[in-house]
Amino acid sequence: MKINKYFLLALAVFAFVSCFEDESTDATNPIAEITIDVNSMKKVYNIDQNDSLIIKPIVIQSKEKELPLSYAWELNQEIVSEEKEFRYKGEILGTYNGRLIVSNEDGKAFYTFTLNVNSPYEYGILVLSKDAEERPHIAFMQEPMTEGEERKFYDENCLEKNNEEQFFASNPSDIIQTTGTLIVACQGKDGDAEDGAAIYFLNEKTFVMENLVESKEYPTFKPTKLLTPQGSYEGSAYPVLSDDGKMYSLPTYNAVLQPSHKLTSTYAQTGFAVGDAVYNDIIVWDKEVNGLVCLYNGYGPYYCGYKYLLQRDSLSTDEYYTKNFSKLKGLRTLVYINKTKEQLSKSRQELIAIVDGANMKQKIVISTFFWRQIEGKIGEYEVLDHGKGFQKAASKSYSVINEKTPCIANATYETMFFAVGNKVMKWYYFKDNSTLEQAEELLKVGSDNDNAVITSFTISEDHKKTYVAFYDPTQEGKNGSVWVFDTYSGTVLEEYNNVCYQPVKVIYKKK
Repeated sequence: MKINKYFLLALAVFAFVSCFEDESTDATNPIAEITIDVNSMKKVYNIDQNDSLIIKPIVIQSKEKELPLSYAWELNQEIVSEEKEFRYKGEILGTYNGRLIVSNEDGKAFYTFTLNVNSPYEYGILVLSKDAEERPHIAFMQEPMTEGEERKFYDENCLEKNNEEQFFASNPSDIIQTTGTLIVACQGKDGDAEDGAAIYFLNEKTFVMENLVESKEYPTFKPTKLLTPQGSYEGSAYPVLSDDGKMYSLPTYNAVLQPSHKLTSTYAQTGFAVGDAVYNDIIVWDKEVNGLVCLYNGYGPYYCGYKYLLQRDSLSTDEYYTKNFSKLKGLRTLVYINKTKEQLSKSRQELIAIVDGANMKQKIVISTFFWRQIEGKIGEYEVLDHGKGFQKAASKSYSVINEKTPCIANATYETMFFAVGNKVMKWYYFKDNSTLEQAEELLKVGSDNDNAVITSFTISEDHKKTYVAFYDPTQEGKNGSVWVFDTYSGTVLEEYNNVCYQPVKVIYKKK
């Protein structure tokens, strides 16, 4: 019998197929699917600059016989590691988009995450202090990045740590934060050519010095207050007050200090700058005419009278000045009233002025930009002072408050805190007939020996917490401390003892 050749060929093909084992689709040999255990990784990782990150992912394959796996770790779409465990040192600050790719011969699995390489000085409490030899130091307490992390001053010497080769002048006097920069003022030592007054510009993320302003041309210059707003404008110059009451101009774009061409009088050792790069008020007190002075957006100076844009030589003819300021003997202090963002959206920035009157101390609460337009009168203005004008603040003999007394005020509770030795005093500044003699003792700081001396205050943005810095002159070494208390009740919430030297100023450094 003759066998059909096509039949034999079909049998041969059938035999070949039946002997072939399908490794990928047969029910007995499924695809080895990859699963990355989400519990072994996080969606967001935070590390400090120069710290290392280690990620140990757990990877599961859905097959009894596991296939070889390959790993690829991407940051900003660039492969930085092909190891199973991810080890990375965060040298450059920034936010990185991360992705883990795990592969076998059957397929791939992906996991995306974010890596933040943060400054160890991102945001938190900063204390500028000076040791027994008046050398400057900065202590910093980073706010916790993760829930449950302990708050502590983990870096108490971050100025010298990040500037090992840099000499800093002695006798620090002020520090401010503005547009990516921390500015530190130091007075130096009298008669020491190598230790003269200087102003340092530090990177706010690293505390590395980026610019230096010296004052060898002006031997009498000793900076006491930096009057630069928190949002400074590059290319602008802002005032710096010297301890002799003279004002200098500090540009943000170069390292040239020069006497101010706008503020040419003699000024009290107080004042402040509020606002940002677009709208800002710089407030000082002219001791020669006993009156408030404002620089608004760099324009002025404008004096506090009923007339808008009043010039100094016109004060004697101004109704408001002749009825009020001309009767004043001098300034006791100026205090900026802190307001929350919500409060500032509904009201103006304000200040408290406490002055010596003819027969008593007086107070006035006034807008930092002194005026408002009189309704129905175009081009005419009046002083914005809540309609209360000057009120009694204390008896003529009361002498506790002066230009250098540590003070802080808040609008939430309409209270002003001021220091008397180791005592925090609480005064209702806006209450009618409330005098400084009626201020209540809110709390005492330090140990029971009453040796502590309060030097500075700052307040949280929501006004719930107030920070007080102080030192014990009977102690050696790091004799400075920071306590945190409830702004309303005065209850001490946190104590950070012996974390710095004698505090010069405490600020809340923003991110």
